[in-house]
Amino acid sequence: MKSKLTFLFAFVSMVAMAQPKGKWKQLFNGKNLKGWEVKIAGHELNDNFANTFRVKDGLLQVNYDGYDNFNDQYGHIFYKKPYSYYLLAVEYRFVGNQVKGGADWAYKNSGIMIHCQPPSTMLKAQDFPISIEVQLLGGDSGKTRPTCNLCTPGTNVVKDGKLFTDHCTNSSSPTFVGDQWVRAEVLVLGDSIIKHIVNGDTVLQYSKPQMGGGVVSNYDPAIKKDGMILSSGYISLQSESHPVEFRKVEIMDLEKYYKKKK
Repeated sequence: MKSKLTFLFAFVSMVAMAQPKGKWKQLFNGKNLKGWEVKIAGHELNDNFANTFRVKDGLLQVNYDGYDNFNDQYGHIFYKKPYSYYLLAVEYRFVGNQVKGGADWAYKNSGIMIHCQPPSTMLKAQDFPISIEVQLLGGDSGKTRPTCNLCTPGTNVVKDGKLFTDHCTNSSSPTFVGDQWVRAEVLVLGDSIIKHIVNGDTVLQYSKPQMGGGVVSNYDPAIKKDGMILSSGYISLQSESHPVEFRKVEIMDLEKYYKKKK
């Protein structure tokens, strides 16, 4: 048993430190939202209120031109299937102005949610899926605002060998000002190592994602089982009141490679 655990730890460490080499699959086809499901707080599953999530000029846009007021209508667009071991990449930029009624903290704020609960299990009024958030932030000149931070709606992680229960922590990334494109990658190895990568540089690492904590409202208590380790889940992108565009959403599935080595 000890030798198997030693081998597993060595393999996980090797994959976590090296850039995986495999085939990218495009989750966003550049034409429409095929393969994706929408859940917006206060609305039923797949009610894409005010055409919040849309495709225009080959970009997946999160747009609020149909809103009079944001009214805490936090939204998420989920890819159709869950993943466990993978490298995910998105290329994003913030554009335009925040919609009226958006929170101050939500200015130039979006996120990649990983290990999400299934969208079908979210209640109508639920604001965020129980998940791990790779927080995407944009900055303004003179202000430090790193991206690919960690936030934990209904979850906790282990960081630096200890259970981390704060809701958010910053990464070591630089601040990206204006509407420049940024490439964010997330290496996810089941319930072990998770790495946040910005333009090729690792900016944050942690392990053992698990249910727990707060900062998620109006969820089904039967779904949130505090202490339960999360080894897989859905992937989603956020709408939090500031327009954002994605020109690429792609994944390298490492499941077969991991199982073969394991």
